[in-house]
Amino acid sequence: MTNTTQTIEHPSARGDLFLASFTLLFFELACIRWFGSMVIFLTFFTNLVLLACFLGMSIGCLAARSKRDFARHTLTLALTAMVLGWATLIAYNQFQNLNVDVGGQQSPQQIFFGTEYRASDPSKVAVPIEVIAGFFFVLIALPFIGLGQRLGRALDAIPDRLSAYSIDIAGSLSGIVAFGLASYFQTPPVVWFGISTLCILYLTRDSWQGARRVFTLAVAAVIFFTSFMAGLPQGDEDTFWSPYYKINLNRDEKAKQNTITTNNIGHQTMVSVAEDGPAYCLPHLLQRDSGGKPFEDVLIIGAGSGNDVQGARLFGAKHIDGVEIDPVIRRLGKMYHPNRPYDDPRVTVHQDDGRSYLKRTTKKYDLIVYALVDSLVLHSSYTSLRLESYLFTQEAMNDIKARLKPGGMFAMYNYFRQGWVVARLKAMTTKSFGQEPLVMSLPFKKDIQQTDSQSGAITFFLCGNTQNIKSAFATQEKFWLNTAPKYNFNVNEFGAAPRGSGGEWLPIAPATVGTSWPASEGRPPLDYLPHDNWPFLYLREALIPDLNLRGMALLGALSLILLAVFAPWKKGLDDIAPNKAGYKFNGQMFFLGAGFMLLETKSVVHMALLFGSTWTVNSIVFAAVLIMILLANLFVHVVKPTRTAPYYALLIATLLIGILVPMNVFLALPGSAKILTSCLITFAPIFFAGIVFATSFRDSRQPGLDFGCNIAGVMLGGLCENFSLMLGFSNLLGVAIAFYILSAILRPRAVEAAPIGAAVPLPAEG
Repeated sequence: MTNTTQTIEHPSARGDLFLASFTLLFFELACIRWFGSMVIFLTFFTNLVLLACFLGMSIGCLAARSKRDFARHTLTLALTAMVLGWATLIAYNQFQNLNVDVGGQQSPQQIFFGTEYRASDPSKVAVPIEVIAGFFFVLIALPFIGLGQRLGRALDAIPDRLSAYSIDIAGSLSGIVAFGLASYFQTPPVVWFGISTLCILYLTRDSWQGARRVFTLAVAAVIFFTSFMAGLPQGDEDTFWSPYYKINLNRDEKAKQNTITTNNIGHQTMVSVAEDGPAYCLPHLLQRDSGGKPFEDVLIIGAGSGNDVQGARLFGAKHIDGVEIDPVIRRLGKMYHPNRPYDDPRVTVHQDDGRSYLKRTTKKYDLIVYALVDSLVLHSSYTSLRLESYLFTQEAMNDIKARLKPGGMFAMYNYFRQGWVVARLKAMTTKSFGQEPLVMSLPFKKDIQQTDSQSGAITFFLCGNTQNIKSAFATQEKFWLNTAPKYNFNVNEFGAAPRGSGGEWLPIAPATVGTSWPASEGRPPLDYLPHDNWPFLYLREALIPDLNLRGMALLGALSLILLAVFAPWKKGLDDIAPNKAGYKFNGQMFFLGAGFMLLETKSVVHMALLFGSTWTVNSIVFAAVLIMILLANLFVHVVKPTRTAPYYALLIATLLIGILVPMNVFLALPGSAKILTSCLITFAPIFFAGIVFATSFRDSRQPGLDFGCNIAGVMLGGLCENFSLMLGFSNLLGVAIAFYILSAILRPRAVEAAPIGAAVPLPAEG
């Protein structure tokens, strides 16, 4: 039954609801960027920041009808979290005997690049990343409680539930668009937090009157100052804010080396390649000295600041396509690389995701290079997917082979850290290319087993037409590479000893790679390779790692504690529920939120595979999800459904299709068909889920509280995203189906409507 009310709507109710929704979304995205770039190694766990924001919003909505006003503390709590985030980074940089342990990176279940260096020293004090993550999880959640309370009160104050929900979605959509523009223009944190602070000041205008006014304005000023200082050069480094990272550039003109750090982790160094770039020259030298023709058309994926581009230039490439996803790193390479490779008219730079470029281009190449492809950042805060994950799947290897000319070659190299990663890549490339790759370790290693550590060693893969190079190794045993490649330029260095003089000569030779675990390990043979539904190259097995399990347990426990402290479960029911009925947990709303979080996760992942793992694709997908919800609201407004059962059935049916139809089916479709079918399979479940939610929310007696339950369910869905590491992304929809079935079972039965909105009118201005 649709509720009725005699409450007169406050004139500012709709505007305040829109602003609250805008602020929550914009501030959430600002926190994800800030804490990922300031708290050491939190860049790998930005879904934690997202869940903290959701937890705070949920608690706030649940406390919407409480007499306590949490909003007055929002700016103070936000400033505290920001300052402690920065202090953590300073402490890590200043105290070299301090180490952050990220899942035991000496023998990890899942590899996180850049986390292992201090871990190799047992004399250092190790702080588990779970401790840091749990600490900041609470710190970040707290300022969102007050904002969530304002959102819940604004929802309560508008009698037309459907209109209120539409305004909420419109505000969130505006927040996404606004932060998208801030990212596009590569704005610093002072812009993000400046906008957030002004919005929060307005939303909490009633709570900082009188003597508190000066204190609140002072806190706001300090937030501006703190975020402004973070955007300034730090010491000898220049600081930039791309849509993906905080980027620090350290220029050393004397050494002709400029180093780029992303989110506090060393990422790449621009070098004068002829003087100090042996890795970038190795494929070209092996091709030349084994009697092969120079590579004329070259594609470099992960072109970065330009080292591999310069390597191709040195050996006579006629045209080079460089693909780089980050606009700031590309720009810094053009401005500061000592060899100025991007100024060459033979070079074309494409700002794109590498896999997306491979699928869209019709060109074919003599050489394709994966150039130290390691993003050090998650694709989005909704998923464990990394920016480069879809470059390291079986289907991606097939795409590489399809883009090579007859006789072409694929080169891939990196510090892969563990022998089992090397073995996995060997198995994948062998399957795609029909022959074993040439695998080499620098420094030289004759044998690589799955249990071996490859930390500190670059592992090279050469695939495709490598017969001449293999023959040269078979007859000459070794190749000699100089640390200053200029000494290789005029000498063929296949032989038992180096022929040239000068510099330092390094031996290169093929390595044998073991593809099965020793019997003592008790592990099965390497038969589970990354694919588009399970794109986790750096996860040792299809399981939820111990680090993630500990994190799930910790976040779950902390969430329950905060809910117990702040949410109105046992006391104050007379204050929050004047109808004396008390507040009952809304299981339907809770599991609707859990299922919807997994739907969003799958949508982001699906579209990333089809159209690229870029921030713009992410933003478009999130905006499209909200637009689908608005359309669902419009449908409910016009059609006025009285039963949700038919829409539950359609929702589950479309989810089953998503499970049964492999994602690579869409990749094979032509352009327009791929777009239409992908959008249908992705957004149809969201539309039906939106109808179910809007129909249920329309009849809510306590909308703020029910909305809080829904957001709390989102927390559960976010934690359950970890199941993708074990099940893959398509099968994650099976978990979503279970949540939606539970929501249908637990939906409230028809009850007599009670007056709503009168309990907590929005505070009057002044």
